[in-house]
Amino acid sequence: MTVETDLTDLVAAHAGGAVVVDVREPEEYAGGHVPGAVNIPLAQVPARAAGVPAGGRVFVVCASGNRSKDATKTLRTAGLDAVSVRGGTKGWVQAGHAVTGGARP
Repeated sequence: MTVETDLTDLVAAHAGGAVVVDVREPEEYAGGHVPGAVNIPLAQVPARAAGVPAGGRVFVVCASGNRSKDATKTLRTAGLDAVSVRGGTKGWVQAGHAVTGGARP
């Protein structure tokens, strides 16, 4: 089961330091991502799920919300409170929020 949320929830949680996982490919991520988002490409999510901080909600983004749904299922199976963000990074940008470029969160 995939749990989804909207950008409003992400914006509020992001302001409080929430964990954001961006599951796009590294070149997409480097082109602009939610500040502080950690890049874990979709294909690597199963192997790296144990390294995602537990104990709070994990917001999963991609470009528009499709890949993040798959990643969210995997992370939830691993015991994390993960949610896919509808609209993804494109929605974040369209809503006027800043992005960070480069390979670092």
